[in-house]
Amino acid sequence: MTDDRSGGASPAPATFPFRGRFASKGPGPASTANIANVVTVVRILMAPLFIAWLLVDDGADGPLRIAAAVLFVVAILTDSLDGALARGLELVTDFGKIVDPIADKVLIGGALVSLTILGELPWWVTALILLREVGITVYRFIVIRDRVVPASRGGKLKTVLQAVAVTLALFPLWNVFGEGMHWVNGVLMTAALVATLVSGADYLRVAAKHGRGA
Repeated sequence: MTDDRSGGASPAPATFPFRGRFASKGPGPASTANIANVVTVVRILMAPLFIAWLLVDDGADGPLRIAAAVLFVVAILTDSLDGALARGLELVTDFGKIVDPIADKVLIGGALVSLTILGELPWWVTALILLREVGITVYRFIVIRDRVVPASRGGKLKTVLQAVAVTLALFPLWNVFGEGMHWVNGVLMTAALVATLVSGADYLRVAAKHGRGA
């Protein structure tokens, strides 16, 4: 569910963020402030509200927790929306390629930290995932002058698994289906952790290969 904006037309930078195409195909560069990027930024802005609701609920499994879980799902679904808009309307920009994965990391990272604060997720799981996410983000910024590093297939699978695992962890389904849901959540979170570490190692492999080539 990460940004796949590397496909389609090659991005052409606008001379000013608000100049260029906003929500239509056509000649000329896409505006940095186009509709796809606006959706991405809105996803980032949803994160603080979602985190606040979850923490205020404080593990009570009340209406605020349900609201936080629903908002998380809505926010994570916008990931597919902004990517579809960027590709369909040829609004691919380097800004979108960079900010879209960051938006996912802010949202999912905030959820993981909150679940750890609530005592529902081991700290070391959150630490490993955040270490990988922050490390790859820093790597992207280090090489940004040379090239933009889009999300890999492994990175996309990782984000899907993280989103599913976090979603099930947020909804208090154990109150409906029993304690067995904790085992289901554990299996999904383990799969997400493995995919996170494997995809991170793959980014490092590609970076090393690119370095040797350079």
